[in-house]
Amino acid sequence: MYFRPVAAACKFAFAAAALPALIAGCASLTESTQQNVLVQTVLDHREIAGVGCVLYNDVGKWFVTTPERVTLRKSAGPLRIDCRKEGAGWAYEKVDSKVDGNLWGNLALTAGVGYFIDKNTGAGYDYPATLTVVMHPAVERDALPPPAAGVTLY
Repeated sequence: MYFRPVAAACKFAFAAAALPALIAGCASLTESTQQNVLVQTVLDHREIAGVGCVLYNDVGKWFVTTPERVTLRKSAGPLRIDCRKEGAGWAYEKVDSKVDGNLWGNLALTAGVGYFIDKNTGAGYDYPATLTVVMHPAVERDALPPPAAGVTLY
């Protein structure tokens, strides 16, 4: 019975030491669910300004006129970018999010519970800090070849 209070004190000390480690591994507690990114557009190896772009993922939609910074909500899913400028061109790209280090710490320290929380909030994922969108040149309708015989145009 003499050792019983010492054992209880050891359990308390262990719990007190383990708590910061568990919290440190949780990206939802240590990181934001938002991220600031720079969107820029390029056509024929030159940056083009004034291109309207819509960025969207499974948690939101944002509009920018390039080049511009935008704060968006992070997600485990891809970020899709749709850009257009009248007379200049268009672009459509998909950017996958990358797992950051805190998500793996969460998996190890919380036996997987924190992993699912971070995956749902997006806190354990990041998009690239700079999104360079490669534009395709606008094609004039008159420059296209005529349609084949029997094809109906709408």
